Amino acid sequence: MNTIRTAMLLAAITALFMGVGFLIGGSGGMMIAFLFAAGTNLFSYWNADKMVLSMNRAVEVDERNAPEYYAIVQSLAKQADLPMPKTYLIDNPQPNAFATGRNPQNAAVAASTGLLQALTHEEVAAVMAHELAHVQHRDTLTMTIVATFAGAISMLGNFAFFFGGNRDNDDNNNNPFGFVGVLAAMIVAPFAAMVVQMAVSRTREYEADRRGAEICGHPLWLASALDKIARGAERIRNPDAERNPATAHLFIINPLSGERMDSLFSTHPSTENRIAALQAMAQQMQGSETQAAPRQAPRQADEQRPSGPWGEAAQPEQPAEPARPKSNPWGRNPTGPKGRWS
Repeated sequence: MNTIRTAMLLAAITALFMGVGFLIGGSGGMMIAFLFAAGTNLFSYWNADKMVLSMNRAVEVDERNAPEYYAIVQSLAKQADLPMPKTYLIDNPQPNAFATGRNPQNAAVAASTGLLQALTHEEVAAVMAHELAHVQHRDTLTMTIVATFAGAISMLGNFAFFFGGNRDNDDNNNNPFGFVGVLAAMIVAPFAAMVVQMAVSRTREYEADRRGAEICGHPLWLASALDKIARGAERIRNPDAERNPATAHLFIINPLSGERMDSLFSTHPSTENRIAALQAMAQQMQGSETQAAPRQAPRQADEQRPSGPWGEAAQPEQPAEPARPKSNPWGRNPTGPKGRWS
């Protein structure tokens, strides 16, 4: 159902794009808009991840310069049966994260240094599980293409203002809507593209929350992380995201200021609603475990510990002599506070 809905939304945006071209330049403008739409799609498919990562000044890291963070992503990818994505860090105090890439084989996940500093080990794991859920559902490509179309339609609206007015007196009547059509292209089309972008994002976030909770095994970890990230985003501005608002829907929590409503006009669902859904999911999982308990051997008290995707491997025993971490691009170890598994 989600695939059909996404295809319909993308088709609607393509039609909208062509409609704007017709309003600006008649049939010739519509054809130019179609060619531009095809080129935009192709460019987005191959370069979307690079664009988004560059806009946010993300730096790739590995097990040498971000060992704990990299190990979390690696373990979760294995749990989700996904290829290991490229792992990036963003030197930004606002806690946030996003995923990008055209498919699971060419995916990337990125977390801010603020996220790793503010969240526990378990909460970081839940956030990255959410981002891997986006990768698994192939949301990243869809989101980026929609964002690219929204920006392109806005650009066409600006072109309409400068070049569309002189079409009113065109003898060949290629633009029957005249100046009224140009105004519609300037105002209505960008707004419509924004609404479609938001509709895609909102449906995907709930699904990614659910699947992310399944991957990490603990919905309440993600609920706690969402609460902390939302509070951090309220207090800390993200200048890079403010300069590139078309990418805001890629983040787990809207990085822009003033986005607090669960309405059609917000790029993310209400954090309170997402937390409530995760709490309900946790209750369902707890009920299922309670029903299955009589068929299981009793567990000792000291054996009852979190069962994350790498839980049994992360026992108190320490390696004899761990390798010295390589310095990361900012001269500090961006692994964040250590949880009880560390």
